[in-house]
Amino acid sequence: MQWYVYIIRCSDASFYTGITTDMDRRFQQHAEGRGAKYFRGRQPVEVVYLEKDHSRSSASIREAELKAMTHVEKSRLFLFDWQHT
Repeated sequence: MQWYVYIIRCSDASFYTGITTDMDRRFQQHAEGRGAKYFRGRQPVEVVYLEKDHSRSSASIREAELKAMTHVEKSRLFLFDWQHT
């Protein structure tokens, strides 16, 4: 099964990082308030970063790496990714 690692920009300009096997379904869950508790009091705006082709294990490891990054480091990651696609 293919796993995704994602970062969502939220309505308060914060970032949420997670993993899933179905990005569309997961984003919808967050938007409906059925996802992570993090989205209580803020709304998901857009997926700003997405990595695919992970196993469950590698997705969890990468998620932890991304969560350890600062807000500025994550922003640079998106800018770099956007400029090189």
